[in-house]
Amino acid sequence: MIKVQNLHFSYRKRKVFSGLDLQLQSGHIYGLLGKNGTGKSTLLRNIAGLLFPDQGSIDVLGFDPGKRIPAFLQEVFMVPEEFYLSDVPLKHLLKYHAPFYPRFSVEQFNKYVQEFEIPTDSSLHNMSYGQKKKVLISFGLASNASVLLMDEPTNGLDIMSKSQFRRVMAGALDENKCMVISTHQVKDLESLIDRITIIDEGRILFDQTIEDISRKLQFSVSFDPEEVKRAIYAESALRGHSVILKNDGEEESRLDLELLYKAIILNREQVQQAFAA
Repeated sequence: MIKVQNLHFSYRKRKVFSGLDLQLQSGHIYGLLGKNGTGKSTLLRNIAGLLFPDQGSIDVLGFDPGKRIPAFLQEVFMVPEEFYLSDVPLKHLLKYHAPFYPRFSVEQFNKYVQEFEIPTDSSLHNMSYGQKKKVLISFGLASNASVLLMDEPTNGLDIMSKSQFRRVMAGALDENKCMVISTHQVKDLESLIDRITIIDEGRILFDQTIEDISRKLQFSVSFDPEEVKRAIYAESALRGHSVILKNDGEEESRLDLELLYKAIILNREQVQQAFAA
């Protein structure tokens, strides 16, 4: 569905990507993780056709995003981290923007707005930043575009809203959609995504499914000094140590995405060795 090959991209003198390759398929929610400034937003904007590669190619549903032809634009929706919405009632937002998406569902939009507890009788100008973001997320999901790109969607959302976001997203996925969520708040996506791609300094450090991670790695709290010593990664907890061990018995454990992220950034080679075996 999305194929990025040998992507090179720079902002004037600052190089972001040098030969990045990535493939994303339909039927998945991808977590694009990394620190601020590592290229996550830049990659999404290249996929959406808002930025243009210096070298290499991007194929989205058979289209070159940079050409931005209507048949491509109606299949891709992006929720940016920073956005502007006109001061109009929700019904006017639908009236003027929904026709650009042939499969847009007003029924779905109303359902998502209700789940997000958005006041439908208020204009967008009177809504908080978090409410506006939930409106944009609802619109993107209701567009039924084949590719949904979200850049830091949980920024500005309170604890209850983040829970609503995970529930709504999980219910919206189907086999024809590819959803890519970029974030540095890894805990927010722990129970939602089914594949993790970690970017650091413009390169992909890690790209694995949740299923493979659970099969190859074991996450636990250990009180055994010897076990801590042989762990792929360990850090002190309130009691004992939080550890990542090689899962020799292939017994699944509860994924700790934040711990995994730290391990990949700080101890990448040992993590990669566990997957190479």
